[in-house]
Amino acid sequence: MSGPGAVPPAAVVPTTVSAVARRLQLLLALVAGVVLVVTAVVVLTLPSTTNTVVAYGVVDQAALAGLGILLAVGVLLLGRSRVDADASGVRVRNLLVRHDLPWQSVRAVRFERKSAWGSLALENGDEVSLLGLQAVDGEYAARAVEGLRALHAAARANDPVRPPLLYDN
Repeated sequence: MSGPGAVPPAAVVPTTVSAVARRLQLLLALVAGVVLVVTAVVVLTLPSTTNTVVAYGVVDQAALAGLGILLAVGVLLLGRSRVDADASGVRVRNLLVRHDLPWQSVRAVRFERKSAWGSLALENGDEVSLLGLQAVDGEYAARAVEGLRALHAAARANDPVRPPLLYDN
C-alpha cells in the first residue's frame, strides 16, 4: 500500500469479517455458571432452613430457581455483541442497539491503543462503538480490525478524494 487511501491487493481483502468478544463471552459464561450453582445450593438447602417466621415450600424453591435461571440468562445476554461485515457494509450488534451501515456512511474503522473496544467513525460525525471488538482479545481483534479496514478501503476505493478540513486528523 502506498498511501492512506490505497486499496490493498485483492488477495488481502477478505470477503467477510465476523468478530465477537470471545473473552467477555467466556467470562460471562463462567459468571452465569456460578449464578446457577449458587442458586442450586440455595434452592436445595432452603427446605432445611428453620425460621420461626416463614415456612419455605416447593413454590418458593421453584420461584427461586426460576429467578436464578433468569439472572444467568441475563448475564449471558450481556455477551451478545457482534460485528459482521462484507462488501456491502457492516452490521453491528451491541448490547441493546443494532446498526446496519453501508460502507459509504463509514469514514474510518478505529481502534485506539488505549481503547477497550473498536469504533466506526461515521461521515455525519457520529461514532458507533464496536463492543464485539474487545482489546483483551488481542490478535483476534487485531485481525478483525485489519479485515474491516481492508473491506472499507475496497468499498471506498472509487470515492472522490475529499479536501482536508481544518479539524481532520
